[in-house]
Amino acid sequence: MKLLAHFIRFVSGLNHFIGQAFSWCALAIVLVCFSVVVLRYAFAVSFVWMQDLYIWLNGVMFTAVAGFALLRDDHVRVDVFYRHARPARKAAADMIGAVVFLLPFTFVVLAYSLPFVSRSWRYTEASANVGGMPGLFVLKSFIVAFALLIGLQGLAIVARSILVLSGRDDMVPERFAYTTEEETHEAAV
Repeated sequence: MKLLAHFIRFVSGLNHFIGQAFSWCALAIVLVCFSVVVLRYAFAVSFVWMQDLYIWLNGVMFTAVAGFALLRDDHVRVDVFYRHARPARKAAADMIGAVVFLLPFTFVVLAYSLPFVSRSWRYTEASANVGGMPGLFVLKSFIVAFALLIGLQGLAIVARSILVLSGRDDMVPERFAYTTEEETHEAAV
């Protein structure tokens, strides 16, 4: 059981670090996009590589922080029943969702993306736009990173659910423990 708690802590810490680091891409996207607009309309200058850059940064950010969003429970959920449920019921719902939907999805994404990304690396693929950015193969690698980070966080969710369902919720790291609606409301106030 301690191994599960350490695994949860490691994976959640990894996704938290990556999420915090790559969230700065949002600022870079705004700055690059602003620069493209100013250059185009104020100086009648346009660089294709800059247009590629903010689109690629957007792709990098959203694929890299997906595990972080899952960690924070920021994904879309119809929580009519989940919100009011006890921790054990939340754990069961999370485990079923991760095992039945999330982990198979990440396996399919990983299985189909590996040949795609591998071919891109072999060709050292660049932007299809003339004057565009080199290194499209690096951007495509974030598809694999997305699947791995989401999959790892899904396994951490399963591990957390096992601890809660086996009555060892005291071993779940505090910041990743289930809370009731009342505790969430008290924390907000």
